[in-house]
Amino acid sequence: MTNPPLSVRLADDVAHQLSQLTQLLAQAPAHEAAQILGKVLDSDKGLLGGVTALVATGSRFAQDHSQRGILHPEVWLALGRAANELSSVGEDLNEHTGTIRQLATPAIPATSQAARPTGSAMVVRRHR
Repeated sequence: MTNPPLSVRLADDVAHQLSQLTQLLAQAPAHEAAQILGKVLDSDKGLLGGVTALVATGSRFAQDHSQRGILHPEVWLALGRAANELSSVGEDLNEHTGTIRQLATPAIPATSQAARPTGSAMVVRRHR
C-alpha cells in the first residue's frame, strides 16, 4: 500500500488537531478559552480566515474543473457559496473578537465599578 501524498496527510493531521482543540476548548478555563477563540477568530492569521481561504481555493479548483466538464457546476457553486458564507460569518464575528480577547487578559482590579455585561436567556439569530 502506498502512502498518501503529503497534502492529504496534512489535511488528516489538521482535522485531527481541530478535534483535539475542540475538546481542549470545551474543558479550558474561561481565560484560556478566550485565548483560543481569539486566535481562531483572528481575521488575518486565525483558523477561520485560513479555512475560508482554503474553501475559496477549493472553489477556484472546482470552477476550473467545472468549466472543463469534469465536475458538475453545482460543486463549484456550493464551494463558492460556502466560501462567501464563511467570509460573512468571519466579518460578523470580527466585531466581537476584541471583546473575547479581553476575557483572555488577567483581570485587573477596577478602582471604580464599571458596568459589566449581563447574561441573557435570549439569543437572536440572524437568518440568511
